[in-house]
Amino acid sequence: MPEIGDPEAVTGMGRIRSRHSRQSSFVTFCNCTGRSVRPVWINYRGQPEIYAEMKAQSKRKMNTFMGHPWMFRDAVSDDRLLVNSHEVFTSPPGQVNEIGQPRYIMVKITIPVYTLKERCLQVVRSLVKQEDYRNLEIARTLHDDLEDHPQLLKDLQRLQQLAEQEGNGLN
Repeated sequence: MPEIGDPEAVTGMGRIRSRHSRQSSFVTFCNCTGRSVRPVWINYRGQPEIYAEMKAQSKRKMNTFMGHPWMFRDAVSDDRLLVNSHEVFTSPPGQVNEIGQPRYIMVKITIPVYTLKERCLQVVRSLVKQEDYRNLEIARTLHDDLEDHPQLLKDLQRLQQLAEQEGNGLN
């Protein structure tokens, strides 16, 4: 059984993956944060494919396809970000105007409301070198939490499990 964070853990053709589609989708990813952001497309096998970084407060037009899921991560810390208030954005069918030009829909990338513990861990990670975590005079469980850095694959596996539970009527 693959471990959390292992790329093999998300290759099982889970519910969160791109579907084959010929229907174009036209989106403008709008980074509404003060952070550099990594767009992540979830491919046909349910594996993440990282796209070029977006600078803080920038926009990027993207031609994608209906049913293609996207996630966004902080480019420095790998913290999860939200896209239209969700962890995963699935591209809708594209529309064109009367002369056949694509109509791009705005997709907002924002910072979620982190728990106080998550936010404190982010700050400590940004101020203290990883090799010095165990030297901090804090509870041992917090040492473990500090060492458990955010990971795209771990979050994707968590979301795949939630999607499976919802699909099986367990949620």
